[in-house]
Amino acid sequence: MKLNIVLVEPEIPQNTGNIARTCAATGAKLHLVYPLGFSISEREVKRAGLDYWDKLDIEEHISFEKFLQKYKPEENNMFFVTTKGKKVYSEVDYSQMDEVFCLFGKETKGLPEEILKKYLDKTIRIPMRENLRSLNLSNSVAIVAYDIFRQCDFYNMEEISSYFE
Repeated sequence: MKLNIVLVEPEIPQNTGNIARTCAATGAKLHLVYPLGFSISEREVKRAGLDYWDKLDIEEHISFEKFLQKYKPEENNMFFVTTKGKKVYSEVDYSQMDEVFCLFGKETKGLPEEILKKYLDKTIRIPMRENLRSLNLSNSVAIVAYDIFRQCDFYNMEEISSYFE
C-alpha cells in the first residue's frame, strides 16, 4: 500500500519538517502544495526533518487546483482530514486500498470549505473533546498515517528490533 501525505499550503516550517520525518520513517510520499508559508530551504524545516531529507519521496505542486487536476479525488482513494469530518479516521478500512491520499490543510484555516462540502463523504476527523480547535498538524499526520499502516500490518516496516539481541 502506498500512502501519500498531502500538505495544502502549510505555514509552519517545524510542522512540515516533523511531517517529512514521519513520511521518511514510514515510506509515505510527501506532497507539498504551494504557496508555502516558508522556504523549503529554511533551516527550521531541515532541522525538524534532521538527516531524513535524502530518504524522502517528495512532490511539489504549484497550487491546490493543479494537484486536484493531477490526482482526481473521484479516481483515487482520497481523504480530506478536517475537524469537520463526517467519519472518524479509524472507521475507514484502508487495508484493501493500493494507494491512499490523506490531505491536510494549513495550520490556521484547514482545507478550503468548498472542497470539504464537495467531497463530504471523503472527509475524516480525529476525535477530540468539544470546544477545542484542533490538534497540531504534525501530530495529526502521525496519528492518521500510523493507523493506516497498522491496518496494513505495518507493511514494509521493521517488525522486530534487534537492539537487545
